Amino acid sequence: MASRQIQSIRGMNDILPDRAHLWESFEDAVRGWLRAYGYRNIRTPVLEQTELFVRSIGAATDIVEKEMYTFVDELNGESLALRPEGTAACVRAVIEHNMLYAGPQRLWYSGPMFRHERPQKGRYRQFHQVGVEAIGFPGPDIDAEHLVMCSRLWRTLGLDGLSLDINTLGDADARTRYRARLVSYLEQHEDSLDADSKRRLRSNPLRVLDSKNPAMKAIVEQAPRLADDLGEASLRSFDGLQQLLREAGVDFRVNPRLVRGLDYYNDAVYEWIGGGLGAQNAVCAGGRYDGLVEQIGGKPAPACGFAMGVERLLELSQSPERAAAPAMDVYLVNQGERARKAAFGAAERLREGGVTVTLDVGGASFKSQMKKADASGARFAVIIGEDEAAAGAVSVKALREAGEQARVSIAEAINLIRKQ
Repeated sequence: MASRQIQSIRGMNDILPDRAHLWESFEDAVRGWLRAYGYRNIRTPVLEQTELFVRSIGAATDIVEKEMYTFVDELNGESLALRPEGTAACVRAVIEHNMLYAGPQRLWYSGPMFRHERPQKGRYRQFHQVGVEAIGFPGPDIDAEHLVMCSRLWRTLGLDGLSLDINTLGDADARTRYRARLVSYLEQHEDSLDADSKRRLRSNPLRVLDSKNPAMKAIVEQAPRLADDLGEASLRSFDGLQQLLREAGVDFRVNPRLVRGLDYYNDAVYEWIGGGLGAQNAVCAGGRYDGLVEQIGGKPAPACGFAMGVERLLELSQSPERAAAPAMDVYLVNQGERARKAAFGAAERLREGGVTVTLDVGGASFKSQMKKADASGARFAVIIGEDEAAAGAVSVKALREAGEQARVSIAEAINLIRKQ
């Protein structure tokens, strides 16, 4: 009896070679972009203590209540979780390693995150993010830098049509005042709330404003405005952010209903929205989280940051399915025992000369190897037969354009290939 075929976990996808080169191109662009702004890479574990996320994200959030992958470590009884987002782990590492003693930190990270959600376009159970955090900097200039950075990256990636929504959540006192008014309003309409909104009504009422249910639109539109409870410092900071964005030529819309799903945010928050992604249309989001460092156990420090969804950004890339992987320079064909031995050394010498090489292995016929060379997409076939091996030479044949096959030395082959 045949064994049952084992498949990947639902919502956790393989990235195959035909598409992986798009990821590599994106990652190369991101690394260069971040270096240009002075951000340094930090790498944290995918597994953290569950308490880290409960304390930072908030016990009453959807992520902690319904979406985190958690388990108890049988060796020591600790509750552990696969990271659902990157900010908390980054801040934990900054505190644990006393990084702020050296001054404010500009940091970035990338990698997989995990949430047990219903898989759909743009939302997966394992998804990938690039996160940027600035810890130890007060606003609003660093907030503006983050948004200007994003605007530059979209241009670098050739992404058109992204729009920016911004809002301010004020400080903790303002949100406490607003929360009381909002709950009172929502209680008057409790019979009309959907199931999610009823659940959030008393545990996390600001999240009701973020409802994607069309039936909730009228209730949300008529809800009290947080702006009416904001203090002078929050308003001044938000006005400063808007002025900096205008001066930098970054278009935006103030969206008073924009909230973030994580409890640690305060003051400026934002989302970059992309069309063509359905309900999951936020490709990048973030804001300030000035209380989080102290909340996790460090000394108070201002902070802000954002994360972008790699899968969603790649969905918006122009014609990703038609984008060809970079072609190899050479497919190295070899025929005969002496030629096979010579081929390994020749391939390494070509690579040392800056030429990319796929070496045929397996001893197929010359005709079969030439078919594979043509199908590989390589620009040239470099051929080593018994005659070439005896002479210490190679034959070079162009595969994508007309030209005579030439027998040359390896050094001459390198010059020939790199010129074209």
